[in-house]
Amino acid sequence: MLHRLYEDITALDVNLANTLFRMLLSMALGVVVGAERKRKGQIAGIRTFALITMGACLAMLLSIYVPQVYLGLKNGDPGRIAAQVITGIGFLGGGAMIRAKGSVKGLTTAAGIWIAAIIGMAVGVGMYVAAICSTVLILVVLVMFDWYEHWQSVGQESKAINVRVKGIVSDISPYRRVFADNQIHLSTFFVEYNYSADSTELSFLVLGHSHADYLPLLAALRMVEPTISITLSSQTEI
Repeated sequence: MLHRLYEDITALDVNLANTLFRMLLSMALGVVVGAERKRKGQIAGIRTFALITMGACLAMLLSIYVPQVYLGLKNGDPGRIAAQVITGIGFLGGGAMIRAKGSVKGLTTAAGIWIAAIIGMAVGVGMYVAAICSTVLILVVLVMFDWYEHWQSVGQESKAINVRVKGIVSDISPYRRVFADNQIHLSTFFVEYNYSADSTELSFLVLGHSHADYLPLLAALRMVEPTISITLSSQTEI
């Protein structure tokens, strides 16, 4: 009984046993990846990834089943239907990316959606070991590499810091020293004088580690001049 079930699951032709097994396995692998993304608060979570892997698996099964059943298509390309999954999954990946103030977020989740579809296709074609190993490697990339980046402070990103102070500022050397003391590189700056209100708005474009804590820097900037307000953003339109 178990031997017959194993043969049905590992068979190249599509049957009821391997269809159910592949759908369940693809769902489980999608849940694993989706749980990690949901833990990070991403827009695509467990349900989304599970549906993606199951849908890709079903498309792959359909690609195999059509030439198998309809003899007139025996010489057709069984990968034609599955190939459209790669194109269609791009729309979901694009929806996972968010653009705000010139900054793009969600690239990792979009890449996860793409590879989740590939995993579903691998399960659908019967590459169980490859699909499971790929899922493990995805978790290594998403979890272990993220921990490594935090530990080593790997990666840099640009930030925009807008400082509005009382009076007319004619020398930014004190601000340069604050950035240097906090190991933040000042790329460039812009100045806007408001003589009627007797105030100055300084816009600094800086480069720092992607996981840097900017709160001590903002506190130090506040002490340079009588400060009205300070804003920090990924990027700004000036």
